Amino acid sequence: MSARRDPRPPARRRDASVAPRWSAAAVYTAMCVLLAAVAAWPVYASAAFPVLVVVASLTGSGLVALMAWRRWGGWVLAGGLLIAFAALCVPLAVPSRLTSPLDVLRGLGESFGGLLVAWKDLVTVDLPVGTYRNLLVPALVVFLVGTALTLALAVRTDRLAVAAVVPGLAMTGFGLFFGRTGTSAPLALGPIVLSAPVETGVGLGALLAAVLWLSWRARDERGRALERASEVSAVAVGRGSSATDRRRHALGAGMLVVAVVATVTVVPALARDADRQVLRSAAGPERQIAEAVSPLAEYRSMFSDARSDDVLFRVSGGDALPERIRIATLDTYDGEVFRASGDEGGGFVRLPSSRDAGQGRAVQADIDIVDLSGIWMPTAGRLSSAAFEGDRRAVLADRFYYSADAEAGVQIADGGLRNGDAYRLSAVEPSTEDLTALRPPGDAAGSAGGDNLRRWVEEHAAGSDGAALQALVQLLRERGYLSHSLAPEGAAPPAWTADLPGYQLQPSASGHSIARVDRMFERLLEREDDPRAAASDNYVAAVGDDEQFAVATALIAHELGFPARVVVGTRLSSADSALATCEAGECRARDLSAWTEVRGDDGRWVAVDVTPQYEKSPSLEVTQQQDPENVTEVRPETVDEVVPPEPVQEDNSLDDDARTDDSLDLAWLWSALRISGVVLAILLILVGPFLAVIVAKSVRRRGRRRDPDPRSAIAGGWDEYVDAGVDSGRSVPRSPTRREVAAAFATPSGVRLADDADRAVFSSADVGADEVSAFWRIVDEERRAMTRQRGFWRRVRAALSLRSFLRFLAPRRSRRGTPHRDERGKRPTAPGGRETT
Repeated sequence: MSARRDPRPPARRRDASVAPRWSAAAVYTAMCVLLAAVAAWPVYASAAFPVLVVVASLTGSGLVALMAWRRWGGWVLAGGLLIAFAALCVPLAVPSRLTSPLDVLRGLGESFGGLLVAWKDLVTVDLPVGTYRNLLVPALVVFLVGTALTLALAVRTDRLAVAAVVPGLAMTGFGLFFGRTGTSAPLALGPIVLSAPVETGVGLGALLAAVLWLSWRARDERGRALERASEVSAVAVGRGSSATDRRRHALGAGMLVVAVVATVTVVPALARDADRQVLRSAAGPERQIAEAVSPLAEYRSMFSDARSDDVLFRVSGGDALPERIRIATLDTYDGEVFRASGDEGGGFVRLPSSRDAGQGRAVQADIDIVDLSGIWMPTAGRLSSAAFEGDRRAVLADRFYYSADAEAGVQIADGGLRNGDAYRLSAVEPSTEDLTALRPPGDAAGSAGGDNLRRWVEEHAAGSDGAALQALVQLLRERGYLSHSLAPEGAAPPAWTADLPGYQLQPSASGHSIARVDRMFERLLEREDDPRAAASDNYVAAVGDDEQFAVATALIAHELGFPARVVVGTRLSSADSALATCEAGECRARDLSAWTEVRGDDGRWVAVDVTPQYEKSPSLEVTQQQDPENVTEVRPETVDEVVPPEPVQEDNSLDDDARTDDSLDLAWLWSALRISGVVLAILLILVGPFLAVIVAKSVRRRGRRRDPDPRSAIAGGWDEYVDAGVDSGRSVPRSPTRREVAAAFATPSGVRLADDADRAVFSSADVGADEVSAFWRIVDEERRAMTRQRGFWRRVRAALSLRSFLRFLAPRRSRRGTPHRDERGKRPTAPGGRETT
């Protein structure tokens, strides 16, 4: 009688199989960490970030190695990660708190608070964030926990090892999802230009690393399975590859080559002109900007007698004051109102402690808000930092958003700015550019001007470059006339005229629609066609102020191919005495101005002053405008009175009276849908694989239950019973009889199910639909009984288990050394040990 063979592999062979597995897992984890660090570098771009990556990844790997050596469970690893986070969070994630023991405690609180809120803050702060506040906490979590999970799963010997791909890809996705909205600069390789090379390389590297590691893992599993088969078989089974293996490897390599070529060529080409949608694309003050009234629409109201002398804000700062204070940048025109879109370039994001503002003259300004309300916040130049003061400094800093492309900021804390708010700006004011040196990029997007404006440009333009634009603007200012209001009937001249010596009042209506602006050019053309204009050398005919002339200049720039936008703000100093400036840094309502900015083909924005002259009055016989008259008509008594509808709110107004809008406001809907879509996509990525397992099991169960053949339906019910037991953690015995399986599962009706399944499969008696229903009813009861015997988390684990899908791919060895096969079709074993026929 031969001695029984010990199924356990020798210790030397077991150690030899451990080393390659750990080596492959370590290499794959290291690649994931490296790619994740490259992807997240633009988010932080600080020397503290690589230190955090190295320390966190080594700590996570060390904890996994210690857990494996001591054979501890997953809860011990979770506790170790929590302790490691508490020990590393302050020196790595909040290094600014390493000043005193009390600050260290504050930093510890900020770090644990950052586990919940730093993720949201990270997508609302301008990049790079550096070491700003506690925004390194998400990176610490990603590289500490992500490294530990990836390595802990990758070294497993069971089928859960393939799940290491999930945290590995999640680490890489951190930098991509929380990163910048723009892509990296194109890479030129001779005649080939690769768009978004960094993002493409990171994504491709993560995909290749996962595929190669999974391929190695499958090959290693197959080799070890063949070795186990050799131990129990008389025939030696080697690891050599067959023709089928070589074809499979060639097919896999071909698929990888196709994927690489498609990624490098097709994907960048399709994404070249597309906006990159990341998490920060759905965060910001877009709703408040969309709801706010355009500052240009309120421009006229600032010159009313009740408002013109009000101090809006005060600016101080010594010799480093900027030349201009920008309140709002308006980049979208719908033909009626110029508005701020809120999404120009990178959009409005929260400002970190400091940012690189580029080259230029360094300026500083202390701004005290007096009578300026709303979300539009005065800034200067290209902002590098903003330090708030006063009782609201914390909430003001938290709700301040800045757009580097628009060079403008908004404040949405409790409805915006209020009296008493104060802050210090540090910025860089670019050198004054010469408009004549600009060349149009030719991609000016926006509303086109009216027919009269287009005709006026065609008649006077001497080209299409910056010099031609400057000549047109200068001509428009010379033939325009400054007016901020209509002429009051029988009243004293408006207060704003007191600052204009020798001024002769000409009335003008508010508004900056295309119709309003085109009417100005209609009068200009009429005056130019009038022979009396040449005789008197007076071509002045367009009456208005910065509201109309800034929009007119923007439309002229569009006609020449220049992108243009309108800026509302004030000037602290100006070489042109005809332009309004704030006296001694005190900016009043009457000091407000609007100017136009145009962009050349080099990306530079150049400010263009547009305020018309007021020294030469228009020719009265041609251009005098009558104040609008409301004619009262006598209504016959037979006419029924019709109540007029409620007036619709308009942005254009001449007063500051409170207005109400009872219409349904859906401006928030788009932002809510975008945020919901991003959250849903993340949930699908995280939860999708688990849902897929649950759905697959449900589909499998449904197919077995509804099999048209009653015998197959009962056999499928038995398979469902066995799969439920396997998923719940029960072991299938090596003997392939149904009765022994039922005995091993030890469920109340398991033996009955085994006997009924054998009878249905092997008996010649007919099987009816009622028997199938009764059999499946017992199967459902047994499935519920097996899950009720476990705790909640084990029931979840059973529902998500893949063991029932994989039990036929890697079967257990039987007592005789032969692989265990499926039970379906087996005849019950007779008492003598032979199968019955």
